[in-house]
Amino acid sequence: MKIQNYRYLLCVAVALLAACSDAKKENAGEEGVATVLPSDDNKVTVQRLERRTFDHELVSNGKVIAGGQADLRFETAGIIAHIYVKNGDFVRKGQKIAELDKFRLANKTVQAKDALEKSKLELQDVLIGQGYPAGDTSKVPADIMRLARVKSGYDQSLSLYELAKYEEEHATLTAPFDGVVANLFSKPYNAASASDAFCTIVGTQGMEADFTVLESELPLIKNGDKVIVTPYADAASGYEGRITQINPLVDDKGMVKVKAVVGSKGKLFSGMNVRINVHRSLGEQLVIPKSAVVLRSGKQVVFTLKEGKARWNYIQTGLENAEHYSVVDGLQEGDTVIVTGNVNLAHEAPVKVVE
Repeated sequence: MKIQNYRYLLCVAVALLAACSDAKKENAGEEGVATVLPSDDNKVTVQRLERRTFDHELVSNGKVIAGGQADLRFETAGIIAHIYVKNGDFVRKGQKIAELDKFRLANKTVQAKDALEKSKLELQDVLIGQGYPAGDTSKVPADIMRLARVKSGYDQSLSLYELAKYEEEHATLTAPFDGVVANLFSKPYNAASASDAFCTIVGTQGMEADFTVLESELPLIKNGDKVIVTPYADAASGYEGRITQINPLVDDKGMVKVKAVVGSKGKLFSGMNVRINVHRSLGEQLVIPKSAVVLRSGKQVVFTLKEGKARWNYIQTGLENAEHYSVVDGLQEGDTVIVTGNVNLAHEAPVKVVE
């Protein structure tokens, strides 16, 4: 009898525990539903759809190249006597960069000049021997004059003199244009090479950006289009320029080379890696922010506001830039477009417009 009573009490206890557990689950479920289901309307911001000027934007990568860049070399080998600048110095056109020891060059010029004077005397002797007065060559026939110059060695002496004079003058390197000195590694009192560049002058007046575009993008650009050049080393900066050259050849990768002149204000360096944004105005079009477009089953959808509810619209976009799409089909001018708060919207969902 006692065993049966124990069994009865055990069954009652198990039943009570199961009832409490079910009650807790039901309460937890009700609380979960209350948490998930929103009690307020969706908050959105809207924008009236209007026609306005649309700037197409094309993005590419490129490099900055100096508009003027020259490798300076000495015309002859010799000992470097003076170096007047260092790497990074700004120089003006005609400013001295460096010069060689000119003793040997000046001596060579003097010897060449003496040889030229002797040749002049030889030329006069030849002409006098032909019966022409000295000092007056206007009446000498061209063929006689040519023969006399060859016989006297005058032409050869003149050529050697001009060469010696040229080498002496170019023993001093000068800046060919305003710019910055680069790649200067020589030291005074060392021999200068006539084959290797002594230094490089990088012009700062105008920098050029070289970049490529796809063959299919060629119709979207033309000479004169505005570009914004942004160095990867300083993403907060942007420098405006204009396209000046479009190479009329497509390479084996389907790319076309393009060049733009950029106003760098001395802050861009030759060889910098940059991002290029090409802007071209395509006239007035229906334009919407990119945030207004959401994807539903792989299709572009824009919600419009009508009578306090979100309306679902399939659209077709055209070109794009960093912030906007141009609308080809699906919307009308004057529609009120929902631009934010549209990620989880459904058709006919009530919304509340906020500023």
